[in-house]
Amino acid sequence: MAAGKPSPMQSRLAQLRAVAYRRLALALVIGAVGGAIADAFHVPLAWMIGAMLATSAGALMKAPIAVPGGLRAGMVMVLGIMLGSAFNPELLDQIDDWLLSLSILIPYILTAIGLCLLYLRFAARYDPVTAFFAAAPGGFNEMIMIGGALGGDERTIALSHSLRVLLVVCVVPFWFVLTQGYDGANPNRSLGPALSEMESIDTLFLIGCVLGAPLAKWARLPAANLVGPMILSAVIHLIGLTDDRPPALLIAIAQIVVGSAIGCRFTGISLRQIGRALVVAAGLTVILLAIAAFFAYLINALTGLPVNALLLAYAPGGLAEMSLVALSLNVDAAFVATHHIVRIVLIVLFAPLVFKLFSLATGAGRRPTTGHQPPVEKR
Repeated sequence: MAAGKPSPMQSRLAQLRAVAYRRLALALVIGAVGGAIADAFHVPLAWMIGAMLATSAGALMKAPIAVPGGLRAGMVMVLGIMLGSAFNPELLDQIDDWLLSLSILIPYILTAIGLCLLYLRFAARYDPVTAFFAAAPGGFNEMIMIGGALGGDERTIALSHSLRVLLVVCVVPFWFVLTQGYDGANPNRSLGPALSEMESIDTLFLIGCVLGAPLAKWARLPAANLVGPMILSAVIHLIGLTDDRPPALLIAIAQIVVGSAIGCRFTGISLRQIGRALVVAAGLTVILLAIAAFFAYLINALTGLPVNALLLAYAPGGLAEMSLVALSLNVDAAFVATHHIVRIVLIVLFAPLVFKLFSLATGAGRRPTTGHQPPVEKR
């Protein structure tokens, strides 16, 4: 082989990289356009919701789009640093009230899994394993892996969780607009300062928070790319090393990437599949939001904690997504993020145990199911 001439393997890798870059570029362009349109109409959390809806539409129209996991992970770190900036010394005085609310997450999770399991088994006709892991309100990757290993339909579980997050992210902000008087045209809706306003020392402190990601992975924390930087950011803000947050431009870019990544999950799925799954997911979302509202008002009556913060803390959306909604709506993001982290930890730790008890009672997971299959076709 002549010196300097690439091998066939190198040429193939270069072609694959070029295709991946084109798919990413198209996804981000579609996402940015969707975000800009949503921002022009003063949609709450415009850049994420707009990007999410635009790329979802593109994926269903078979546009060649994709957002690699590495880029989303990097942007999630930015959001983690942003969330950590919501922690301040004054929050320490509220810890006692938080403890009761956090402890009630356990009956909330059990109630949610129980009611959603009944719905998915008898209304949607999912098999027992698929129904159980699609019903769990959190732990996206873990529920797919564990459910698939036990004989569930991985595609259906993934689609159920993806559609749940999409619907919750779309519904909750607009609920606040309609019922709480949120002003989408508020000029103070920016989530961070301008880049030119950042001090060098503050920038260094914030950049250093990305070290929290590998530390959280080492500690095997869930959602490590978000939780690790958030914890380090919370520490430096609680002890007063800085009171700054990432610049608004970077937060907007992070929203576009995260929103586009959600939309790209629907690549390769037919409209027929989406139509079936969307009907089921809509019912699932209504049940989960109703349960979240019940517990939010119950805890408000017990503790006096704000209903708005409780609704977002118990809403069955993703950690990053619901925390961003809290930031955009000027709700206590530290409170919301902490509850979602605890919820995910509880689900990841105890869902397998609860499923074991469920399987002992019903026989689920002992052998491949031969009854009703979930109404989503496998590829």
